[in-house]
Amino acid sequence: MAMAGGGGLNRSSSRGQMPPQELLDDLCSRFLLNVPKEELESFERILFLLEQAHWFYEDNSVEHNPNLKSLSFKDFTSLMFKSCTALRPYIAHLDDIYKDFNNYKFRVPVSGAIILDDTYERCLLVKGWKAGASWSFPRGKRNKDEEDHTCAVREVLEETGCDVSTLLNLDDYIEVSIGQQKVRLYIITGVKRDTVFAPQTKKEISEISWHRIDDLLPASDDAVSRGVNGMKLYMVAPFLTGLKAWIATHPPVLYQKSEASARVELVVCSPIIFIRRRITWHWAGTVWKAKNSSSSGAPVENPVARAGSDAQHVDNRPGRSFRNFRFDTASILQSMEASFLRS
Repeated sequence: MAMAGGGGLNRSSSRGQMPPQELLDDLCSRFLLNVPKEELESFERILFLLEQAHWFYEDNSVEHNPNLKSLSFKDFTSLMFKSCTALRPYIAHLDDIYKDFNNYKFRVPVSGAIILDDTYERCLLVKGWKAGASWSFPRGKRNKDEEDHTCAVREVLEETGCDVSTLLNLDDYIEVSIGQQKVRLYIITGVKRDTVFAPQTKKEISEISWHRIDDLLPASDDAVSRGVNGMKLYMVAPFLTGLKAWIATHPPVLYQKSEASARVELVVCSPIIFIRRRITWHWAGTVWKAKNSSSSGAPVENPVARAGSDAQHVDNRPGRSFRNFRFDTASILQSMEASFLRS
């Protein structure tokens, strides 16, 4: 993930032991001393490298040795400046270096994608890792010399596990400026709602979910925009006006079934049963959620089947008995047809 890591946003843990010098030397050698010289030409680039070292420390070192202390990125950076010989001469300026780095990060262009379902009624959102995180479209900061669309494909794959490289149209995007940062989101269609999603990065995404576009608020002047259910949508709201305009001029291609193959849905309005044409419906909601976003990060997939899979999932949600109930449609229709013929 480029530039902004979930682990780096957490406060340092008050428990655990500080990383030993041997580990710090290894991180310095792995992420700083053996990189091309051009990567060390500015403190911005150096701190990007330290950010990667911090992710590695949190996601690997701490995870494999729970006795190690979890550190915020700022505390980790301070420790590396004190421990790494190449950085030690600049430790007196660390506060200014860190402040300049944060200001620089908010100017780095961002790319991602707005993934729509086949009806264009829902979009896929991801939720950050830390407590109180907001929802957003999958997106992230561009790497050095990286093209917008390349960044978008990479970020979507990292945050959702979905490869949209063959679905991305270079001309279909919405671009807005948030402060000094340019954000470009490509509009992706053709992703089924029963697709299985799961992030490929640790401790960055806590939940992936489909959301109805009509339930999301348009952009507002509020510091934090919220949806009708109170969801934080700061990084979603600025794109909704443009998204709805795009949908208005690009209606979804609906699959028309022939009369002979049209499916039938039985609708219960007790005690009367009505029959109508059926549009296949998928349960739309959370499709991936971390077991505990404040600790292990092990994924728990919701009962949404992978497209084309015969695997069955146990539905443990409230009301499962009603949802798992199925009419024997074939027998009912056969009996009704026989009744119609007799009449």
